[in-house]
Amino acid sequence: MAAPVNMCGRFLDRNLLLTSFTKLFCQRGSTGGVTPRRFSGAPRQENCCEVREPSGTGSEFSTSLKIEPGQPRPTDDSTTPFSAVLTDSFGRRHSYLRISLTEKCNLRCQYCMPEEGVKLTARNQLLSTSEVLTLARLFVRQGVDKIRLTGGEPLIRPDVVEIIAELKKLEGLKTLAVTTNGMNLARLLPKLKHARLDLINISLDSLIPTKFEFIVRRKGFHKVMEGIDKAVDLGYNPVKINCVVMRGLNDDELLDFVALTEKKPLEVRFIEYMPFDGNRWNFKKMVSYQEMLDCIRQQWPDLEKLQPRDSDTAKTFKVPGFTGQLGFITSMSDHFCGSCNRLRITADGNLKVCLFGSSEVSLRDLLRSGASEEELLQFIGGVVGRKKKQHAGMFSISQMKNRPMILIGG
Repeated sequence: MAAPVNMCGRFLDRNLLLTSFTKLFCQRGSTGGVTPRRFSGAPRQENCCEVREPSGTGSEFSTSLKIEPGQPRPTDDSTTPFSAVLTDSFGRRHSYLRISLTEKCNLRCQYCMPEEGVKLTARNQLLSTSEVLTLARLFVRQGVDKIRLTGGEPLIRPDVVEIIAELKKLEGLKTLAVTTNGMNLARLLPKLKHARLDLINISLDSLIPTKFEFIVRRKGFHKVMEGIDKAVDLGYNPVKINCVVMRGLNDDELLDFVALTEKKPLEVRFIEYMPFDGNRWNFKKMVSYQEMLDCIRQQWPDLEKLQPRDSDTAKTFKVPGFTGQLGFITSMSDHFCGSCNRLRITADGNLKVCLFGSSEVSLRDLLRSGASEEELLQFIGGVVGRKKKQHAGMFSISQMKNRPMILIGG
């Protein structure tokens, strides 16, 4: 497993921490001073952050943002204000934050976790509940309007319902979602609904119980199906089903998954098999979007393509007359990097600007060093500003070191 890049140690002196930040994320102008990142549509060479002396005295953050990168400014292609902090040098506005609540999981899915398991982070090195809420609040103030809670398995975290209830109080947050393996879903759904959870994605890679157990290395098929049915009964529409398609394992079930959408408000999302540490990815195991689509169209030749929404990751289709729909996540064969609006925070507090990138920086360490809100925003703006245009392609990323999926949070 690749060791995450730790940009600032837990007990570093704050001035040393900011000096390191200056070297990493800022450039010198012609006058020798640090060039500030002026606005969200600035060209790459202008997208650096101004570093000032720390003004805060602790980790309590003021509600008013004073730094220049934090002020909402129009982008080149829109009149809608959006924070420069969350806009990269290619003009992508990052309004979607995925937060991993835990590294633990009660399944052992082949594509997510190495067979031998993973070394878990010490509990005191994981984000506390207050740290999760602090970071979420900070990002929402900068323009994030959708948060997804992931894991590991987020529903095994004891205070997950309380976290959801608190997140729903954030002004400006429009959508709060959870991605779950479904094992605990039926039991928790009434509380999740009461806490006003908006969307649910459920992982399900086979409709055959024995094959399901082979893929996830655990029993529990009927619990997952119960969770799906209960989500539909409680009015979630659509209930999204995530299916990672692997050649020779579950690619023969494509039509059965599509058939699920006939009577129920489901969106089955077929995900191309992606490489992560320990999942033994092989190009021959990957079934491309086009191959899946051709197979489905042999059964339903009138399959309709739906109009995409801004920043959609899925290419969505619908069988005429069916209640639900289907989608394809084409990260490998047809990437959607140009419209990417996602950032990720791992359970141990690292910020990842790209799912396939190995580069990470620790927001946890910055929080625990007593950084002010201004300093956090400067740091985040520098990281987002350096996000690459796109990932390196399927063959290149298969050779790159990255965390196992379970330690990223999807």
